[in-house]
Amino acid sequence: QVQLVESGGGLVQAGGSLRLSCAASGRTLMRYTMAWFRQAPGKEREFVADVMWSARITHYADSVKGRFTISRDTAKNAVYLQMNSVKPEDTAVYYCAARLPPEGDWEWGQGTQVTVSS
Repeated sequence: QVQLVESGGGLVQAGGSLRLSCAASGRTLMRYTMAWFRQAPGKEREFVADVMWSARITHYADSVKGRFTISRDTAKNAVYLQMNSVKPEDTAVYYCAARLPPEGDWEWGQGTQVTVSS
């Protein structure tokens, strides 16, 4: 199993930027698809973005497309989510996740809180 630890969450003003980090241990991420999900109070967890480690193919939810960028660093075995032009509706707990394609079970980090003030 891979262990995932998120960091970088906090309070940010609308229109500002925040960079989330996900540090992985226990496994190399070379074979994995990495993703960010988020969950707001009272809502289901939703997909935000993902990246296939080797192919560097990315996908984004329509709600964040053009504002958020997912990236990875092989040397650090880490994944990042650069959040620009944040909106109050981006407020949520953000979770890093990893799985082996095509349909492996997701493995989850503990989450990091992002709060966007208006």
